[in-house]
Amino acid sequence: MPRILGVDIPANKKLEYSLRYIYGIGPTRAKTIVEASGFDPDRRAGELSEEEVNQLASIVADKQYIVEGDLRRERVANLKRLSAIRSNRGIRHQRGLPVRGQRTKTNARTRKGAVKPVRK
Repeated sequence: MPRILGVDIPANKKLEYSLRYIYGIGPTRAKTIVEASGFDPDRRAGELSEEEVNQLASIVADKQYIVEGDLRRERVANLKRLSAIRSNRGIRHQRGLPVRGQRTKTNARTRKGAVKPVRK
């Protein structure tokens, strides 16, 4: 199993799909990275040599993509900032309610959790 940026990517999948296992790299970025590397798109990730794996990691670094731990920290910092300035979005994140204007009278069960019965 090749290891790129501290993440084990599946060896039996094509390179473009294996790169998606890295947090912060989706379909478009994976395709761009494979094209920039010049590798055959049909190649499997397990067929890569150590130098080729390092080349992929350097391409991600050169393009200055924010991935893995840095991206996770940035997202948490953004949510903390919204909460600290007491914005509507930050408050709704804290309360576990939908953040982007969805209705809550009905639906919103994914965000609110299971129905809590009212006792009399």
